[in-house]
Amino acid sequence: MLPIDHLYRAAAAHPDRIAVKDGATTLTYRDVVRRTDALAAALQALDPAPQSRVGICAYNTVEHLLAWLATFAAGKTWVPLNPRNGNEELSRIAGVTEPSIIVADHDCLDRLDIGGATLVLGKPGEGAAAAGDMPSLGALIAANDGRRPARPEVSLDDLQAIKFTGGSSGVPKGCMQTYRVWNTCISSMLLAFQFDRDDRHLLAAPMTHGANTLIMPTFAVGGTQVFMGKSSPASILDAFEREAVTTLFIPPTVIYMMMEQPGITERKFPSLRHVIVGGAAIRPEQLKAAMPVFNNALETCYGQTEAPQIAICMRAADWIDEANHASTGRATALTRVAAMAPDGTVLKAGEQGEIVLKGDLVMKGYFQQPDKTAETIIDGWLHTGDVGVIDERGFVFIKDRIRDVIITGGFNVYPSDVEAVLGTHPAVSECVVFALPDAKWGEVVTAAVELKAGTADTDPADIIAFVRERLDGVKAPKALHVVDELPRSPVGKVLRREAKALFMDSAD
Repeated sequence: MLPIDHLYRAAAAHPDRIAVKDGATTLTYRDVVRRTDALAAALQALDPAPQSRVGICAYNTVEHLLAWLATFAAGKTWVPLNPRNGNEELSRIAGVTEPSIIVADHDCLDRLDIGGATLVLGKPGEGAAAAGDMPSLGALIAANDGRRPARPEVSLDDLQAIKFTGGSSGVPKGCMQTYRVWNTCISSMLLAFQFDRDDRHLLAAPMTHGANTLIMPTFAVGGTQVFMGKSSPASILDAFEREAVTTLFIPPTVIYMMMEQPGITERKFPSLRHVIVGGAAIRPEQLKAAMPVFNNALETCYGQTEAPQIAICMRAADWIDEANHASTGRATALTRVAAMAPDGTVLKAGEQGEIVLKGDLVMKGYFQQPDKTAETIIDGWLHTGDVGVIDERGFVFIKDRIRDVIITGGFNVYPSDVEAVLGTHPAVSECVVFALPDAKWGEVVTAAVELKAGTADTDPADIIAFVRERLDGVKAPKALHVVDELPRSPVGKVLRREAKALFMDSAD
């Protein structure tokens, strides 16, 4: 069983169901399979070598989806190239992985050095001139219509994808995800969320990241992928209503921005069933406020690129309970989760340690970095670098990244504890807490915040006092910086290291 087989089985069971909706355009499962097969046959003709790599640099479009599916159907290894990354980063990923084929939207053609790869045009630019002799997806599909690719001869331990970490904890590394990893991710999604044929998945977050993990589970049950073009908080809310969306993956920062939209508490979204928040933890007070707005459908799952998306899952029914608001959920069916001491001892319930994962969801290793692989996977356990607690019910509470713990005057301070309180200040829209060096204390707690509209005159000292009243003096920020916009990753996650770097010159 290969991941692409979920699409083929669904098409065989209900070929005339709508598989893809993009505005007024719809594709049935029969349409999608026919185009996928034609393009997969073309990819095999361009490069007959099994397991050769295909890079895709594209936004969320139907062309991107077809290229993605065809890469899998052809037995190729997918290398996602998120166009929201910088040009240098895209070229570095392409240079390290050396794809033999790169599919790029017209808007992305000048974004990276393709090396010796064959370049294929994805989505054409509006009014753009023809791309010369460059083959396009549309032309390749038309030329190979009716053809089917050769069935890939692969093992479950061969590579389905090389996905790069976001770099928030150091230099990005290429995570080798096997067919076994992908099958486990798909099965875990289906078991955890209980998707069905009425699910309508809105592709709001980039397909290169969390959103892609929901595509194949949605196809597996006969659901529909809904495209929306460029997304914004307002357009996502409109899509909920217009497209009767049931499911999406979104980072918490977008939830915060949607909650600030005018009239949000009066709007109703009865179709929503799975608003899956991922990429970072949502603040408990924001979760409490957002739950009723989004049909009590907020859920979350925890994973890393090294163990994609769903090692831990929180369903909406459990997250409604305020006792669970700070938790990321419980281990999913096919992954073992534990808290581990530095000496490798698995800790008891309630004891704090590093969160470690074991099972078929864990990557094969880092691409061309065996030393980093050996540091991260020890005795089969993936060391996540996150510190947390697992309670007696099995609920996991992540505190922070181990390396982000602030040691000030001999006391350990977890940034997430401070952010949870800081985020409840009525003027604070988004915040991040980090350590800066200090001659007296070693490190001091420092914060950077974005303020809500109409609160620009808020005194930072008042915000610090607000936190000090609710936490002890050790945990309250010693300095607080107001910024117009916090640094974020291409998927909207606030970047602690980059925020810290902005204020290093102000340190003692």
